[in-house]
Amino acid sequence: MPTLEQIQPYSPYIVMALNGLIAGWLAGLLVGGGGLIRNLLVGIIGAFVGGALVYTGLLPLPPAVTNVTNAVPYGTQILISTIGAVLVVIVARFLGGRAVA
Repeated sequence: MPTLEQIQPYSPYIVMALNGLIAGWLAGLLVGGGGLIRNLLVGIIGAFVGGALVYTGLLPLPPAVTNVTNAVPYGTQILISTIGAVLVVIVARFLGGRAVA
């Protein structure tokens, strides 16, 4: 069993993946369809996409949003993950040929 010191460098990725599960569920509620398992997988992918967009500066969050979401534990991360998951769903539907409704 790995120790806490061995897991420590990977903890941001673990938290991001767990937030992705919540974000996938939220994205499923926002854009609909897909089923629970697919939404959870899309959420995990979307969490990393959203994190990459924020890291590169392509998705700046206004202070009015971060003031509210920082009051909730991991609120900003869940927001970013949800935005990433919704983007992944929209791009997948576009590439798959389905109309975005």
